[in-house]
Amino acid sequence: MDIHEYQAKALLEKCGVEIPRGAIAYSPEQAAYRALEIGGDAWVVKAQIHSGARGKAGGVKFCRNEAEITAAAESMLGRRLVTHQTGPAGKLVRRLYVEEASDIASEIYLGFVMDRKAERICIVASAEGGMEIEEISADRPDSIIRVVVDPAVGMQTFQAREIAFSLGLDGALIQKAVKTIMGAYRAFRDYDATMVEINPLVVTRAGEIVALDAKMSFDDNALFRRPEISELRDKSQEDQRETFASDRGLSYIGLEGQIGCIVNGAGLAMATLDMIKMAGGEPANFLDIGGGASPERILKSFRAVLNDPGVEAILVNVFAGINRCDWVAEGVVRAVRELDLKLPLVVRLSGTNVEKGREILAQSGLDITTAETLAEAAEKAVAAWRGQRKAA
Repeated sequence: MDIHEYQAKALLEKCGVEIPRGAIAYSPEQAAYRALEIGGDAWVVKAQIHSGARGKAGGVKFCRNEAEITAAAESMLGRRLVTHQTGPAGKLVRRLYVEEASDIASEIYLGFVMDRKAERICIVASAEGGMEIEEISADRPDSIIRVVVDPAVGMQTFQAREIAFSLGLDGALIQKAVKTIMGAYRAFRDYDATMVEINPLVVTRAGEIVALDAKMSFDDNALFRRPEISELRDKSQEDQRETFASDRGLSYIGLEGQIGCIVNGAGLAMATLDMIKMAGGEPANFLDIGGGASPERILKSFRAVLNDPGVEAILVNVFAGINRCDWVAEGVVRAVRELDLKLPLVVRLSGTNVEKGREILAQSGLDITTAETLAEAAEKAVAAWRGQRKAA
């Protein structure tokens, strides 16, 4: 789960990271009033969407007076901001963050990520902040500082001190940098984050170290014990197909194809996507129904797949171990009838109670195509999709 910049900054501030004064606004008038509350003679108005590279897309504007703040807010609110991370559809701007301008002397990149290969938290830092880490890594890989945290003892202050010295900071700033790095680590650890990124982390001309921008992502599987984090979720920034599915306990990732997939098991789901591609089609989604799928869960899965208006055919591929093929078949039949499904449907069942499951499908009297193998199912699904397109 992702959160907005202002929410990430609030969490980091609780852990001892310095942030500029700022406030959230939902209208141009409120944005101008927020600037008056903050005080000063220069402000930055930032669109709040779940994406980086907002500045390049016109989502961050420097303002010196009320008129400029109002104009900036009017140009952003209600607009779909398109960045290289949002895709061509962009994301709708519903709120703004008005922040005091900082007198920047230098910029730093600081990131905390979960290195799944090493099974450790990895800190990534660079004295060249303000750029995407991918650009820094490609152009100047030697400038990247990497430190791995031992989970048995957690991050130690000497590691933060080494990072601060490696960044080339002035001696007077080392202790402030250590406080910032340790604070960001605590936020990562205490809130079950999967990513904390401060870019840029700036050194001001007054000698302060301030988080000018921040991003945080969290482990969805840990949200049950982090209600304060769950409350920060903004569903308007998420893929609505994925939101619908996750709210019903389904593992779903939306793709750009036309063949909807309902599969049990992540590995089998990935193999199903590959087979559809090999057969000449494009999968519309990744959907793992999980183990012990009841007919009700199968029905929910169909609803999730059909939430995508681009779906033109559906492939159900279940290898039953914990699951039972007769439960799956009952769910398929129920879904076709209740949803009045008109799209081509291919079902491949294998494993526990497979004969009973196939019998349920055969005796349903519904237009359901069955297959013995995954390869056959993928070929039939692609053929049915092509036939549907020709008929249309």
